[in-house]
Amino acid sequence: MVLLYFVAVLAVVVPAVAGPVLAYGPARRLAYGRVAARTGTAVDGLIGALGRPVTAVAVLLACSAAVVAVFWPLGEIAHWLEDTVDRPVLTWVMSRRSAGFESFNWVYTALGDRGPLKVITVAGALIFAVLWRRRCWIPLLAIPGAFVLEQYVQAILTTMVDRGHPPTGLGSYPSGGVARIVMTIGALALFAVHTWQLGRGWQVALGTVVLVLATYEGYSRIYVQKHWLTDVIGGLLFGPALFLGYALAVGVLVNSAVGARGEAQRVLEPAL
Repeated sequence: MVLLYFVAVLAVVVPAVAGPVLAYGPARRLAYGRVAARTGTAVDGLIGALGRPVTAVAVLLACSAAVVAVFWPLGEIAHWLEDTVDRPVLTWVMSRRSAGFESFNWVYTALGDRGPLKVITVAGALIFAVLWRRRCWIPLLAIPGAFVLEQYVQAILTTMVDRGHPPTGLGSYPSGGVARIVMTIGALALFAVHTWQLGRGWQVALGTVVLVLATYEGYSRIYVQKHWLTDVIGGLLFGPALFLGYALAVGVLVNSAVGARGEAQRVLEPAL
């Protein structure tokens, strides 16, 4: 029981430390590397040929397809590890839960459910629409779009992997609760950055908050036995990967005065 409490603390502390470390380390190098430069050049060419709205959709679809291509085989590996990793972890957690802490985790894990996040999505879209005035159509489309994008891409992966779910819950690969928090709360953080032109420190802080919320969501879903461990790990990787493409697509729409190369750097560096 004590060890489960310790793991809960780690689920908060580790992402709180890892967020800034990644943002100021690997993510910064990636943002100023060849990948960002080539991506920016390619997107600039598409903008010149197709315009920003069509380019944004093309970027979103291409990145989503790449995410599916990567996470499909990872899902098959997760399925293969079910007997050796997931079932022993499920049994171990089941034998060490406490009623009080389980109640807390049931409350917290609801944050990743569709119902609460739909309310957050609608409220956020309306608030940013008011703030954006003449360009209100961007948050009105893009913020709900994050929620919808996660639902469809996750459904595609879940169907392709078809690993089933634990005997104690209906969650499958990848964890939708984790990915929904990354996409929904991440979209609001992204629009806060664009709205108030927040500096790098604020960007890293917001990205770290999203990472902490998502990581503890994953822990809570394991604790209440909604998901296998590998489902949660998949969600923690799938959510940020999908969000990266989404953030780049939003940047194509938003930053009419910023080149695509600069936008690729802007998206990658904060590690949101």
